[in-house]
Amino acid sequence: MKILHISAVKSWGGGENQIELLCEEFKSDFPEVENIILCVKGGLFHKRLKNTNLNFKTAPLSFNFDLRYSLKIREICKNHKIDLIHIHDPKALSLVVLADKFLNLPKMVFSKKTSFPIKNRKQTLYKYNYPKIKRILCVSKKTREIAGKSITDHNRLKTIYHGISIEKQKNTTAEINLREQLGIDKEMILVGNIGNHIPAKDLNTFINTAEKIIQKKQKLKFHFVQIGHFSSETSQLIDKIQSNNLETYISFLGFIENASLLIPQLDFLLLSSKSEGVPNVIYEAFYHKTPVIATNVGGIPEIVTHMENGLLADAFNAEKLAEHLLFLNKNRELISRFAENGYQKVLENFTTKRMAQQTLQEYKNVLYGRY
Repeated sequence: MKILHISAVKSWGGGENQIELLCEEFKSDFPEVENIILCVKGGLFHKRLKNTNLNFKTAPLSFNFDLRYSLKIREICKNHKIDLIHIHDPKALSLVVLADKFLNLPKMVFSKKTSFPIKNRKQTLYKYNYPKIKRILCVSKKTREIAGKSITDHNRLKTIYHGISIEKQKNTTAEINLREQLGIDKEMILVGNIGNHIPAKDLNTFINTAEKIIQKKQKLKFHFVQIGHFSSETSQLIDKIQSNNLETYISFLGFIENASLLIPQLDFLLLSSKSEGVPNVIYEAFYHKTPVIATNVGGIPEIVTHMENGLLADAFNAEKLAEHLLFLNKNRELISRFAENGYQKVLENFTTKRMAQQTLQEYKNVLYGRY
């Protein structure tokens, strides 16, 4: 079975990480599946793949409908006799549909990794309902529910949760000591957020939550650290920190390679997102037994159960997130219970091995014409 994975994203994030993990899992456990990844030449994913032993190709993508990218899809399918195309983002979907106009491409599956609604535009609905797309693999039940409003054939919709590689988490250690880098002592309560600076992560609410904690003027000492790629949003966020005199309490560190390995150094993981599929960092926090406080958006409530393995608040509700943080810090006997529940849940349900098994089954169903 030969699979072509297509990514048209120039950055590096959770979605690209999952492509890498999926292909690594296939390589080790299902060698009968031959995977080729096509990514944007010179992009961050390309740079990342150079340090792996995965089979990948690149093509330039200077604008949304760069014909060179679509021609590369055609070339790979023809030269490598590809059986199935796995599309990993909306831009890649557009490019594959365009390429199919030049050559009769193989059957396709598409991964829906966010809970954003599909736009109600003729062209957008056309590509998501394209006849050759035989499966839409949704990252959560919520994502599947939202996608179902725009997909004509609901039999195409399947839920496959992402996961983490237990071996990778087990066998790698962080090279950075966060407390040393930040210049804070062991008594400081370290609250972290990991995510790129995109609107969905709502880092304004992360800053607001930190400010609420600081305003309460308790004897407790907190420091908030945010790790992720800077973007056009970053300057506004930093301006907000400075204008509210929060520089002493909040640190933005930018992108750090293998940031998930820093999770054990955090006292709490705080996610303030306003939209999500399911953030992989929650699985990683569960594995490392770091308590999670998050917003109940997208697929997060399918993973985090309030008062069982974490705490949830509504989106934009910095006051409630701050209350949860103080509550959990005060009732520390809950932390070990939450940690053990989360750890068991991730081992049983959210591993790359399980993700690869389920994905392979859907590949077979598509190729053999089964629902």
